[in-house]
Amino acid sequence: MSTGYGIDMGTGNLKIFSDTDGTIINEKNTIAIVNKDQMYAYGDEAYMMFEKAPETIAVSFPIVNGVIADFDNMQTMLLELLENKLKARIKSSDIVIAVPTDITEVEKKAFYDMFAKTKNKAKSILLCEKPLADALGMGLDVTLPTGVMVVDVGADTTEISVISLGGLVLSTLLPYGGNKLDESIVTYLKRRFNLLIGKKTAMSLKEEIGGAMGGMGKSMSIVGRDVVSGLPIEMTIDSDVVYDGIKDDLENISQNIRMLLEKVPPELAKDIVASGIYLTGGSSRISGFSEFITNMTNIKVNVSENGEESVARGLGRVLGDEKFRRFGYSIRSRIFS
Repeated sequence: MSTGYGIDMGTGNLKIFSDTDGTIINEKNTIAIVNKDQMYAYGDEAYMMFEKAPETIAVSFPIVNGVIADFDNMQTMLLELLENKLKARIKSSDIVIAVPTDITEVEKKAFYDMFAKTKNKAKSILLCEKPLADALGMGLDVTLPTGVMVVDVGADTTEISVISLGGLVLSTLLPYGGNKLDESIVTYLKRRFNLLIGKKTAMSLKEEIGGAMGGMGKSMSIVGRDVVSGLPIEMTIDSDVVYDGIKDDLENISQNIRMLLEKVPPELAKDIVASGIYLTGGSSRISGFSEFITNMTNIKVNVSENGEESVARGLGRVLGDEKFRRFGYSIRSRIFS
């Protein structure tokens, strides 16, 4: 009996679903390289070195803007996780890989080649559009003649999609997500307080006290570098400062949701108003983000319980339920048809 694995190669995290026990491995999609081409560490261990490593260790992210930027190291990390942590026998396994919708066929083929170009080729390799996997991971039946809007706010990208009858009616991929929010916090603190912080600290501010609405009344002590004196300095930042830093980015995302809604056919729009918008992805956890979108669109927003893993769970349904198996397709049939 073959085993199956659902792979979600996100910019921030690599998620692998195993159908043997339904578990999901969730590791930072980060690699650390020494001697220009030798992998020193990967996953959470490599991410701990980010912004702290000496010049001899290069820490990078193999997925950029939703596509593979470093094929060889991404493949090495992926196979290491499967073979060492999951004890996977790839040769006898079914693989389903999630891919963003609005990327080229050549970029999609790179995801396929992760397993097609290995010594031990998998039993089967299928791709699945990420919005479909997202919706399935949130427990939705996308085969029905009902309009569903899914907004996935990832690390480098935000994918906004409308689904009906198992297909994508409308979809747009924005080239920014949670990482852009972190960069905006870094920029805002530097401009307002002459305080230079790292992206990790910015992410902590966003996750701990950040919100899409002002007046949360939270605060957090951080350490950065004073731009004027050049010395380390400790400063207490309140939630309103973080809000001021990220509100323009959140407004951009909400405006794009609104723009896509304006293109939705009336009958599907009626379904979306009735069921609400489904918000998922790592940055869906930002406090008040759902209310922020509701204020912009006048439509209620349903937030995924564990948005970071919804795609991987959806791939599990593609692997395990014959009804959804057809959402997985071979890249060969797409390119040569």
